Amino acid sequence: METHSSSSSFSTLQSYLKALAQTPRRLARRAPSVSSSYEELSRVKARSGSDMQRTLRWFDLVGLGIGGMVGAGVFVTTGRASRLYAGPAIVVSYAIAGLCALLSAFCYTEFAVHMPVAGGAFSYLRITFGEFAAFLTGANLITEYVMSNAAVSRGLTSYMGAAMGISTTKWRFILPLLPNGFNEIDLVAPAIVLILTLVICYSTRESSVVNMILTTLHILFIAFLILMGLWKGDWNNFTHPGYPQHPSGFFPYGASGVFNGAAMVYLSYIGYDAVSTMAEEVRDPVKDIPIGVSGSVIIVTILYCLMAASMSMLLPYDMIDVEAPFSAAFSGRSELVARVIGVGASFGILTSLLVAMLGQARYMCVIGRSNVVPAWFARVHPKTSTPVNASAFLGIFTAAIALFTDLNILLNLVSIGTLFVFYMVSNAVIYRRYVMVGTTKPWPTLSFLCLFSLTSTIFTLVWHFTPPGKPKPFLLGACVVIAISILQVFHCMVPQARKPAFWGVPFMPWLPSISIFLNVFLLGSLDGPSYVRFGFFSALAVLVYVLYSVHASFDAEIDGSMGQKNVEIVEESKQSEEEEDPSQKV
Repeated sequence: METHSSSSSFSTLQSYLKALAQTPRRLARRAPSVSSSYEELSRVKARSGSDMQRTLRWFDLVGLGIGGMVGAGVFVTTGRASRLYAGPAIVVSYAIAGLCALLSAFCYTEFAVHMPVAGGAFSYLRITFGEFAAFLTGANLITEYVMSNAAVSRGLTSYMGAAMGISTTKWRFILPLLPNGFNEIDLVAPAIVLILTLVICYSTRESSVVNMILTTLHILFIAFLILMGLWKGDWNNFTHPGYPQHPSGFFPYGASGVFNGAAMVYLSYIGYDAVSTMAEEVRDPVKDIPIGVSGSVIIVTILYCLMAASMSMLLPYDMIDVEAPFSAAFSGRSELVARVIGVGASFGILTSLLVAMLGQARYMCVIGRSNVVPAWFARVHPKTSTPVNASAFLGIFTAAIALFTDLNILLNLVSIGTLFVFYMVSNAVIYRRYVMVGTTKPWPTLSFLCLFSLTSTIFTLVWHFTPPGKPKPFLLGACVVIAISILQVFHCMVPQARKPAFWGVPFMPWLPSISIFLNVFLLGSLDGPSYVRFGFFSALAVLVYVLYSVHASFDAEIDGSMGQKNVEIVEESKQSEEEEDPSQKV
């Protein structure tokens, strides 16, 4: 092994060019390198300097989960999914989507209880599939957080203007020197982002209190909306369309319409993953995290189903406004209710923005701990016990984008990066349960995951692109039979290598496999531009990793800040697993 001084790859231009020449060797060494839960909880965590204070309880996590999920999404997707796909059965679509979200939440919970660190999915994938897979998913997730938060902050100004009866043109102005799409300056949006940045930098506990107050007001608004819909609505709208020529009944478009609607409204549940990044600040992770994550998903599912039922009672499905369903449903009935909808939507957007900004800072903090981005991002302030550097940098960056860029609020709904991370975490839960480095062979589990994902992809392609007719149900049925057969063979032939000591996903590997299938199906429902964006940002992340991250990570390993070599990491992983109680099975 070559000798290296500290940060040798970047000390001079000659050193950097020499490092680039060694990129293939370094990639082979660092990209698949797997950390251990022991190291993530000790040496890696210590790189932040001060510790984050454990001040959050289960009710804080429930509030953060609800605040993160119930944003602008439900006010947009409900009308479109009901009018175009599910009809009154949009209630069933929300229930199905809630079940999907709960399965993914189970996977997050198992990791968060076992390894309560702030890194969320990045840390989970780093101890499972290695550094490169973790970096790729983490980079996409942070990029999507920043872009979506900028879009949401500009959308918030529109809702605030509607609630106060003021046009957004009053506080937006055009700079003709800038290109279209970047020339409409919004001063309110970045101001909101910067104020929230100060809040999350000051204290996580105070951020949770602010979120709890806003979320409570938002839930009261939703309850008001539901009660007004049930009071002023008509039960006949569940089965009778507004125009006789349109399909009637509770399921006007059949089962396919219900599932297509579920794929669209599922994006309204995105946000609970940010709760897993708060694990390092939870007092009792074993008790609080399962209640906080799963409880918030269940509560939000109930709220969404009731909101969908309320909207379906107010208007026949074929008369619902696809852009602003709730506001349009009440227009002409009650000006006060229409105004309250604008206020309530503002609260919802504000809470989702706050939770997302908390999550993005903690992702960046832990990525900094791994040395694939500058360690400056990993610092935790000794007085506030928050990742101030990461919070301030991402907050300023988000505010800058919100100032210039006319991002449509619907960008917040096309969350392909988040769905991809959900898919990866579901795979990681199975892999970690069935593979122990140095003890079991990974190929049976990897083969199963690849075959199951391939079958799920084929099912999704058939569902979306095969024209209706007799072959389609046969092909779909064949895919289901093959997928179940693959799953059953794996379940019978490959034993689990470890059991979680505290909390684990039940019915392994069935529930995580269903989550894999559903996430693949939902990824297949997104449009082409979503994949173009995902491909662009993924390619950019790979470029950053090859030009910077792999060399910084390699230098850190040589300098000793990455801890022991791979053999010692394996031994520590075994030791940490032996400390878990193997008698408790899930």
